[in-house]
Amino acid sequence: MKKNVIVVSGPPGAGSSTIAKALARKLKLRYFSVGKIQKSFGKSKKEGKSSLEVWRKKYGRTKEFHQKVLDEPQIKEAKKGNVVINSKLGIYFLRDMSNKKIWLDVPLEVRAKRSAQRDKISVKQAMKEIKEREKIERKEWKRIYGFDYFDQKKYADFVIDTSNMSIKESVEKILKFIRQS
Repeated sequence: MKKNVIVVSGPPGAGSSTIAKALARKLKLRYFSVGKIQKSFGKSKKEGKSSLEVWRKKYGRTKEFHQKVLDEPQIKEAKKGNVVINSKLGIYFLRDMSNKKIWLDVPLEVRAKRSAQRDKISVKQAMKEIKEREKIERKEWKRIYGFDYFDQKKYADFVIDTSNMSIKESVEKILKFIRQS
């Protein structure tokens, strides 16, 4: 029997961290973020830039780094249960350990605006960083794991476009799905 494990995933800038944290609070579950671990290896205080810094480093593209530093901790947290996990590859890695898999499907333009606001940069700069990050992530994770992480959308239990929703509205819609399924 699964131990109440909910995975929230989506492309860069989709709001998965914000929504997963709010969902965890609402459900009174722990919150775990794989992205927070990865970004802790970067020097920038800006989330998007920090993630790119790690990808640009040689170690950031190694299978060993991803398995030891990112994959193993999320699997360990899922085994403990009672957690909402924010993870770019969580739908894949936790497919047999999670109760619900949520994919945030948000258009690039909206993600760039949100990232620009969060990181206090121009929309143009945010767009550039997101495009670069997506290109690297899709290429490198395909090389490391053999699949395009955007394909996880097909395996999600619930796909939601939060473009025109507040965080509260997004979380309420996800909660409604969870309660009805």
